[in-house]
Amino acid sequence: MLRTNQAKAKILNGGTAYGVFCTFFSPAVVEMVGHIGFDFVLLDAEHGPSGAESCEHMVRAAETVGIAPYIRVGMNIRQNILRYLDIGSLGVQLPMINNAAEAKAVVDAVRYPPLGKRGLAGVRAADYGLTIPLKDYTVKANQELLVVSQVETMEAVKNLDEMLAVEGIDVFFIGPTDLSTSMGYPGQANHPEVKAMIEKLVGRIRAAGKPAGTVAYSLDALARAKELGFQFIVHNIIAMLARSGKEYLEKARG
Repeated sequence: MLRTNQAKAKILNGGTAYGVFCTFFSPAVVEMVGHIGFDFVLLDAEHGPSGAESCEHMVRAAETVGIAPYIRVGMNIRQNILRYLDIGSLGVQLPMINNAAEAKAVVDAVRYPPLGKRGLAGVRAADYGLTIPLKDYTVKANQELLVVSQVETMEAVKNLDEMLAVEGIDVFFIGPTDLSTSMGYPGQANHPEVKAMIEKLVGRIRAAGKPAGTVAYSLDALARAKELGFQFIVHNIIAMLARSGKEYLEKARG
């Protein structure tokens, strides 16, 4: 049976949830992220190589340590999103959502009728239909699944107000890297104009009563994200490994 989405509950109750991007296939890393104490793991099926089958094993790993498994899905296609939900993911994050119609398509793909258009079957997320009536599972899924829409282009910035009005999007996630590229400063997430834009976007999202999300790969970025009021903050497993390893070698080699 689909588990209670404690990270979603924390966010919607005004708290902040902290997670880690897992950009490669490793159930063991997912377990470690849970043991460390993070609220969720975000499996990357956009830039990362993992597909639905790989993600299923990592979802199982997340369940063993009690953290929420979410998946960033690369394509906003209903049957594609469906496959990542059916394996037991407690939510999905969709990149490059640029207008209200695209945001509504994500909601339709995630939610079962009457809230959406997701297809129903006796899949893993529903315990294969063996422990609970499927009609009861649809109610639980509609309550628990987290829907995250990424804001990372100037088109999305222009259409943000209409996107914020779409029912069913739980978190609006600002992607600094692609946003900086769209603004004409590729790879310069710390450019003053990019930082100013992010601050404005957070204000608009929070004014609409919605939680905002972003990445924070350093302590300085984390402090700024918290200061701005982000409630869905994501580290990255590669940044964690690289920083720890470099600090160790600096000490080791003097």
